[in-house]
Amino acid sequence: MKLFEQGERQATVAHSLRASRQSVSEWWLAWQAGDTKKLTGATEAGRKPRVQPQQLKLVEKELLRGALAHGYETDLWSLPRIAALIKKLTGVSYHPGHVWKILQRMGWSLQRPSLRARERDEQKVAQWKSQTWEEVKKKRKPGVHG
Repeated sequence: MKLFEQGERQATVAHSLRASRQSVSEWWLAWQAGDTKKLTGATEAGRKPRVQPQQLKLVEKELLRGALAHGYETDLWSLPRIAALIKKLTGVSYHPGHVWKILQRMGWSLQRPSLRARERDEQKVAQWKSQTWEEVKKKRKPGVHG
């Protein structure tokens, strides 16, 4: 209403409020008719979340305990594992693809494991490269390309 009272155009109001032009047109008509009831009842659009904020806090607490604490062989969380955890804790099923959106809303980000195993022994790798690999790799025949 304030924007309309300031003389702003409908297109400007739509852009400012990130609303559709159709919605702004309906609001303008309601404002012109003096029907402020239609203008005050707006809420967030979309479906209400199926998992409540206090349930998400519980999910986060369990995520922080690690995947090993939940019986997995590795301590890496994957989207299917997290979906299973959410189902176990809240009874709500989510597709693993949607779990990523939930994690983002919780402030979590994608973390990739390092490519090297913790058990990797650099000395043994260097030894294998210098000795065994030299024996294994094919030697080129003289005069043959490729």
